[in-house]
Amino acid sequence: MIQTILSVRSILAAIFIMMIGAGYLGTLIPLRLQNARADAFTIALLTTAYFAGLTAGSLRVPTIVNRVGHIRAFAAFVSLFSATALCYALLHSAPLWTVLRLIDGFCVAGVFVCLESWLNDRGEAGSRGTILAAYMSALYLGQAAGQQLLNLGSGTSAIGFVLASIPISLAVIPVALTRMSAPPLQEHRFLSVGRLYRASPLGFVGAIVSGIFLGAFYGLGAAYARRIGMSVSDTALFMTVVILGGVVLQWPLGRLSDAFDRRRIIVITLAGCLAVTLPLALAASGAVQLMLAAAFGGLSFALYPLSVGHTNDHLAPALRVPASGVLVLLYSLGAAAGPLLAAGAMTLAGPGGLFAALSACAGAALIFAFWRQAARPPVPLEQQQPYRALPRTTPVAALVDDGQPPLPDDDDRRVR
Repeated sequence: MIQTILSVRSILAAIFIMMIGAGYLGTLIPLRLQNARADAFTIALLTTAYFAGLTAGSLRVPTIVNRVGHIRAFAAFVSLFSATALCYALLHSAPLWTVLRLIDGFCVAGVFVCLESWLNDRGEAGSRGTILAAYMSALYLGQAAGQQLLNLGSGTSAIGFVLASIPISLAVIPVALTRMSAPPLQEHRFLSVGRLYRASPLGFVGAIVSGIFLGAFYGLGAAYARRIGMSVSDTALFMTVVILGGVVLQWPLGRLSDAFDRRRIIVITLAGCLAVTLPLALAASGAVQLMLAAAFGGLSFALYPLSVGHTNDHLAPALRVPASGVLVLLYSLGAAAGPLLAAGAMTLAGPGGLFAALSACAGAALIFAFWRQAARPPVPLEQQQPYRALPRTTPVAALVDDGQPPLPDDDDRRVR
């Protein structure tokens, strides 16, 4: 296992370093807007722009990478991302920041496509799970570590954006110096949206709801923390705890979903989201608040891979990668809508409106999940696919963990 991870160490180093800067920047921007007394809709709009750029990038970037190659494309995307991070310090305008955030999302999608296609090329069928787990750990640990930079530069000076730009710029070094040959970029096909919903309504809805949860949290979580009276250091801890909770809880929930009807685990996950967001909406404080935040991170992060797993249980192997690509895009659409939904709730109900909106969303999804349990018999346990924790990045990530041999395109025996 160690040798497998070492074979992709330059990729892991690059994503870890870049996510320090990207994770920090993603929290710093809402905090700066909050300090400038921007309203919740303005903050939410920037997050929506980011996820819109991420969605557009995941669709358009493969053409760029095929044209100029992985290393050149990666260097270009990282350089542009680093430059936009510095531009925030020069352009003090919410509309211009919205444009910059759109560019950020496109650049991050470019980085993900480059690195994940490299992982796909390096991983054999027996090692893909290990490689993907290492990649996810590096990504989320970098994002969590970046939150602590808030303690160094979250005021009103330009230093915060400089701190974000430095690790983003440094991320190009491991890739520029790698000895790995650039891989061919595999073309990813997409399943039609209607066909995917017919195959797995619960997986379809679960991917969207997961996007709403995390888009709303990433966009307005820091603003929520500041508005209920948290200091900057406490806000950094709050954001870090949610991300680390997301890393820790995915695996036990995944193992449970392999042992039981996966829909039951999705129901438990949604019920858990409802149970933890309600007290957060009521401004629980202290250690209880941090424990609830960690639980929210674990449950909301796990919902997406559980939804992908449940969808795959109803698909023939040849259709799983195209379906996963659509699920990533559904997640991104939910993540783009989530901040705007939460902003409306915060405008009406104050900072607690963020988690009140997420509670309402979890409740509606829970009712839908109960209905789907009654509407369709479960997939026999021996036919369920093994749970795989997946990043919610680009459709290329689905290729990384595809250990199934290819089947003819028309083999859709298990689509219901």
